[in-house]
Amino acid sequence: MRLDKFIARQLGVSRAIAGREIRAQRVTVDGEIVKDSAFKLLPEHDVAFDGSVLAQQSGPRYFMLNKPQGYVCATEDPDHPTILYFLDEPVAHELHAAGRLDIDTTGLVLMTDDGQWSHRITSPRHRCDKTYRATLDAPITEEAARSVQQGVQLNGEKSLTLPATLEILTPTEVRLTISEGRYHQVKRMFAAVGNHVQALHRERIGAICLDETLAPGEYRALTEDEIASVGLPPR
Repeated sequence: MRLDKFIARQLGVSRAIAGREIRAQRVTVDGEIVKDSAFKLLPEHDVAFDGSVLAQQSGPRYFMLNKPQGYVCATEDPDHPTILYFLDEPVAHELHAAGRLDIDTTGLVLMTDDGQWSHRITSPRHRCDKTYRATLDAPITEEAARSVQQGVQLNGEKSLTLPATLEILTPTEVRLTISEGRYHQVKRMFAAVGNHVQALHRERIGAICLDETLAPGEYRALTEDEIASVGLPPR
């Protein structure tokens, strides 16, 4: 990789600005100042900017985040803070959410820079299961529960939702597992049966469950088994 491209990615600036910083002798490679923007950077090189080491990525990255309310699943947003605020990682802006959550929905978000991996989560063809815990406005009726499990007609859509799994935890709290990712699907499903979702929390994506030790806003790297589980049925 060219040195200016690497510096631009690490600092989150344009290639032109990166080139200017390199010419200003602020970048060293293996302890030596390099002023050539086109310098060919190798994986074994140690790069520093103003004396601070810039780590080279050794491959794609995978994280789970316990998303709190009030943040959007985007790399940038003019009106709301984004979940990148919580990620203390190099070039965090290159990470994206594999399956977004609404601003007021909490829980499991998977972050990666591996597009093929995230596609296996978000593609309708793969039907990756996602489990949510929902707090409802009113107690759910037997008829409504049956409809949600069999499939409901969402407002403005032609086809019914696919069959879902519903576990009633209390009269107003349920655990719902769906295999689709329609827009605001869980909220719209309960609206279709005359109820309203007060709070929504995602617990699981595929075989990956939210780590109970993560407080809202905390994250950790995925394990090798979790990474490999994507595209496989939950155990």
